[in-house]
Amino acid sequence: MPTQPLPPLDRLKDQAKRLRASLGANGNTISHSQALEALAVQYGYRDWNTLHAAAGNRYNGPPVALGQTVTGTYLGQPIIGEVISVSAYEAGGRWRVTLKLDEAVDVVTFDSFSAYRSRITATIGSDGKTVEKTSNGKPHLRLDLD
Repeated sequence: MPTQPLPPLDRLKDQAKRLRASLGANGNTISHSQALEALAVQYGYRDWNTLHAAAGNRYNGPPVALGQTVTGTYLGQPIIGEVISVSAYEAGGRWRVTLKLDEAVDVVTFDSFSAYRSRITATIGSDGKTVEKTSNGKPHLRLDLD
């Protein structure tokens, strides 16, 4: 059995989508299920079902650690900061995180008004994104986890 740490299922599925798109861009068209099977082999599993079971039957801890420096975007603005709090929020792999930003970010897009934030608290999933989205469809907070 492979000993390599596995990312959460949603990240595995995203990897399969990227693999399929990359191969398709080079003229090698494969189905989504073929991409999932290929990903399973890359992780050392015989097929997607076995990889899915291995990834789904384990405890998924928080996607970030206390004291970790993270990058990403908050309300469309690039951020860099330190994780100063992480706690389980509810069943289903959601996490309440608080970030202390290296530089305050202006969260208002209106020209004649500004509101700077140097600390952010949000609830993220294992993918590092909030469920809540801005009016343009982007997550309020998106952390770069890869």
